Amino acid sequence: MTNVLTRAAAFLLLTVFSLPASWAAVASPRTNAPAATSNWSAQQRAMVTAAFEQHVALSYVQAGLTAAGLSLDVYRRALIGFYSLQQRGTVSSHAQVLSIIDFGRSSTQKRLWIIDLAKGKLLHHSLVAHGKNTGEEYAQSFSNREGSEMSSLGFYVTGATYQGKHGLSLKLNGVDAGYNTNALTRAVVVHGADYVSQQFIRQHGRLGRSQGCPALPVADAPAIIRTIKGGTVLFANGPASIAYRSAWLSLDPALLGFARSKGLLDRIS
Repeated sequence: MTNVLTRAAAFLLLTVFSLPASWAAVASPRTNAPAATSNWSAQQRAMVTAAFEQHVALSYVQAGLTAAGLSLDVYRRALIGFYSLQQRGTVSSHAQVLSIIDFGRSSTQKRLWIIDLAKGKLLHHSLVAHGKNTGEEYAQSFSNREGSEMSSLGFYVTGATYQGKHGLSLKLNGVDAGYNTNALTRAVVVHGADYVSQQFIRQHGRLGRSQGCPALPVADAPAIIRTIKGGTVLFANGPASIAYRSAWLSLDPALLGFARSKGLLDRIS
């Protein structure tokens, strides 16, 4: 494993530092960095794309996400959205915690991952419930509609915590048009629930279900909520059978956000 990480890191660094000095020619006078990917040459775009893909693979291995059961494809999509959100100023560049829910997995499996991207570390891996009208063991139907009691797909930015009927809870701001923008008015929040447990799974063959909230095990909820509160990104991925097309999954904004966050533009200017 160490050799794999070393080789991947070396390749990434080689890719980053071999970017051409000609980038300075398309730099913005104020930021000394390319203002948009449309100003990049084909070679520049290809090199940043290669650096991004290497970063995806390397950080995936570093965080031990293969053993934790997170699909590389789902992780890549989450990172594209993460960097797109940063690039457009929807989340702070200092918010380096990424939460991923994969509703394509059985509710009997741990399908929530909390990752510290700055440290390349998996912080939490947990069970998480879906809405009662979303499905039984598997999530199959999703909605942004009030009263649907379904889960909603897409990208969220976490908000403030509060004390509710489930104890410490966390507000979610849905930022994916057409998919989850009613999260606040629907009171779709992160909270603990006693039906999210291995005991419930043993008794019923599936996890308990919420009214659309990503509910967590009672014992784990406070620590997870404190980790992800206050402006971090959460991505809820759906099963392959569900059509999901998000503006946040556009690669170009993600490439620019990635290049800026890693200081590539400053190094090559």
